[in-house]
Amino acid sequence: MIKRYSRNMLTLSAEENNLLKTFRVCVIGCGGLGGYVIEMLGRLGIGTITAVDGDVFEESNLNRQILSRVDSLGKSKALEAKNRMALVNPLIVVNAVYERLTQQNGIDILKDHDVIIDALDSISTRLLLESMAEELNTPLIHGAIAGWYGQVSTIFPGDRTLSKLYPDPNMKGLEKELGNPSFTPALVASIEASEAVKVLIGRGSPLRNKLLCLNLLDHEYEIIDLN
Repeated sequence: MIKRYSRNMLTLSAEENNLLKTFRVCVIGCGGLGGYVIEMLGRLGIGTITAVDGDVFEESNLNRQILSRVDSLGKSKALEAKNRMALVNPLIVVNAVYERLTQQNGIDILKDHDVIIDALDSISTRLLLESMAEELNTPLIHGAIAGWYGQVSTIFPGDRTLSKLYPDPNMKGLEKELGNPSFTPALVASIEASEAVKVLIGRGSPLRNKLLCLNLLDHEYEIIDLN
């Protein structure tokens, strides 16, 4: 075991840690949630990460998006994720996809991954992502943030969790009303990353058919059964 991953030990076994380099994870969205997810999974040693985002960094991203910097304004979020990981952990592969997920390109982007992570801010695209993940028989980790609040769920093919949470694809996310500070995406992304690892190594109890709701303002944490 190389020294880089020595602090993974005891949390993960040597066998589990070695397995990480064989996995492929697709992160849809490289902004507030996605940037942190990529950072955590890359440092942990996930072998291949596909970073998908058709957007570029704007000044308003600087308050919370870990991949954004003053000198990265106007640059592709997906390409900056690749560049960042080249500096942090050159042992892994990051494939940058500078595109928005659509009905036309989605299957080609998502196929051949072990886990897909939802780091989106569009409900209609989330529902499309869930449908495609189900078609590909691939687990999906959902995360959403708004102000002091966040939520996480782990979705296996057939669960249709997002369809239960968002019955109307034209719904607007609460982040449009409540904004997004720096701390909420960091926390929700860390839970998404841990859920992804649990699914990959087959350990622990993922949030399947459950919704973890976080209220950081009043420190209320609730798991809602969605069955």
